[in-house]
Amino acid sequence: MPMLPLALLAGGLATRLNAIAAGQPKSLVPVAGEPFIAHQLRLLRREGITRVVLCLGHLGTMIEAFVGDGSAFGLDIVCQFDGDTLLGTGGALRQALPLLGERFLVLYGDSYLDIPFAPVQQAFERSGAAALMTVLRNEGRWDNSNVVFEGSRVVRHDKRLRDPQMHYIDYGLSVASADVFAARPAGQAFDLADLYGFLATQGRLAGYEVFRRFYEIGTPQGLADTDAFLRGNP
Repeated sequence: MPMLPLALLAGGLATRLNAIAAGQPKSLVPVAGEPFIAHQLRLLRREGITRVVLCLGHLGTMIEAFVGDGSAFGLDIVCQFDGDTLLGTGGALRQALPLLGERFLVLYGDSYLDIPFAPVQQAFERSGAAALMTVLRNEGRWDNSNVVFEGSRVVRHDKRLRDPQMHYIDYGLSVASADVFAARPAGQAFDLADLYGFLATQGRLAGYEVFRRFYEIGTPQGLADTDAFLRGNP
């Protein structure tokens, strides 16, 4: 089965990295000797992805200049910019729908997820759900747990309101149907996590458990861990 297009959410402001980002977008922060997005794109190619839609905002033209059309990474890359108003992760995906098609994968721009992607897509196809979220039993280890996962469903997802039943965390890779975004007005800013939280309350968010820890560069500690991992796994 061919892999679906993938939306890479790379419009963040890098606020938690402060001086480390030094006037450049988070995707271009050096990790293991090169811009982080280079590691991500090679991972995507390894996993059979061929088309990537980059959702860009803050300093996005710098990312566009680095990745070009994606041919250097064996990918077909197109860029979609928020414009004058930042749209949030959900609004950026809503705007990119014409480039993505009816179903697509979603990856956060600060995440490196060393797992097979094809089984995630296959689980989504089997689920019949509107979207699927990968989850990891986190128990507060690498960030605040924010998911209640039961069987093959995410029954609650909330990044702001915690409860003791949240043993899992949003791992950072998901699959979605375009129609759940198309229902929202174009140009409206909203957060992907809020949309997924709503789908969970409706019983429309499938879950797929993974067992390898995630790596991310959103915090100084996460950046250090990811750098060490990638230096040991070139």
